[in-house]
Amino acid sequence: MVDGTFGAGGYSRAFLQAGARVTGIDRDPNVLPYAQNLSAEFGDDFRFVQGRFADLEDLAQENNIAPIDAVVLDIGVSSMQLDEGERGFSFMRDGPLDMRMEQSGESAADLVNERDEREISDILFELGEERRARQIASAIVAQRDEKPFETTAELAELIGEKLGRKPGGSHPATKSFQALRIAVNAEYGQLVRGLFAAERLLPAGGVLAVVSFHSVEDRIVKRFFKPQEKGSRHAPMQTKNLLPWDNISKAIRAGKDELDANPRARSATLRFATRNSEPARELSIEGLGVPGYARREFAS
Repeated sequence: MVDGTFGAGGYSRAFLQAGARVTGIDRDPNVLPYAQNLSAEFGDDFRFVQGRFADLEDLAQENNIAPIDAVVLDIGVSSMQLDEGERGFSFMRDGPLDMRMEQSGESAADLVNERDEREISDILFELGEERRARQIASAIVAQRDEKPFETTAELAELIGEKLGRKPGGSHPATKSFQALRIAVNAEYGQLVRGLFAAERLLPAGGVLAVVSFHSVEDRIVKRFFKPQEKGSRHAPMQTKNLLPWDNISKAIRAGKDELDANPRARSATLRFATRNSEPARELSIEGLGVPGYARREFAS
C-alpha cells in the first residue's frame, strides 16, 4: 500500500498492523522522526519516501515501488501541522504566518503582504468560499501599508474585527486561513495530479481511497471517480463502461463514536473505488469543479 500523505503515520501504522507492506510519502520534512519510528518497529515492511503524492508516478519508478495494490490520500493539513504553532497553519496558535508544507517557497505572509487586493480577494473567495472576501482583502491591504503581517494572530485578529463572530459559530478566520494554505501549497493541483497518477499506477483490482475535508476537495474526488453524465455542462457525456473505476463508494462520514474520539473528523469525507482494466485517462481538470484561481496553475 502507498500512504500518500504520511503525516504522523497514523494510517501507515494501521495498515502495517493489519499485515500490509507500506510505503509512506510526504512533502513535509518534519515527518521524518515519525517515519523512523515506524521503520524501527516494522522493519522492511515499511519505508518512507520524501516527496509530493502528485509525483507518485515518478517516485514509484525512482524507488522501485511496485506492485501497488492500494493508494490512500488524506488531503489537506495534518493534525501534527495544526498543532505546531511555529508552522503558522492555525489561527488558534500564534506563530509566524507561514503555512508552507515543504518549508520552502512563498509563505502565507509573502502572499498577504505582496499580492494585490484583487488576487487576495480571488484566493479567499475561490479557494476558501469566503463570501466576504473583498472586505477582508481590502482590510488586509489597508493594514499592511502601516505594518506588514508577520504572525497568525495579527491576521486572525484583523479578520475577526472585520467580520465579527456569532455565538457558537466557527472562528471568522477559518475560511481565509484555509484558502491561504491551499494557495501557498497549490493543494488542488496536487490533488488532481495525485488522483491521475494513482489511476495510471494501480492495476485492475487496485483500490484508491481519498479522505477530504471540505466541499471543494470532495467535489473534485467525486467527479474524478465518476464524471458527470449526459446533460452536464461541466463534462462531456461519458460512456459508463469505459470509465476506469468500478465499485465507486458513496460519501462516508464519521459516526458518533469516531467523532467522540476524534472531533477533527467532523468534516472528513471518505470516497474510494476499485481500478478496472480500462485504460487510464489523460490528465484533465475539465468537469472536476476545480476553482478558477487553481485552474491557472494548469494553464501556466
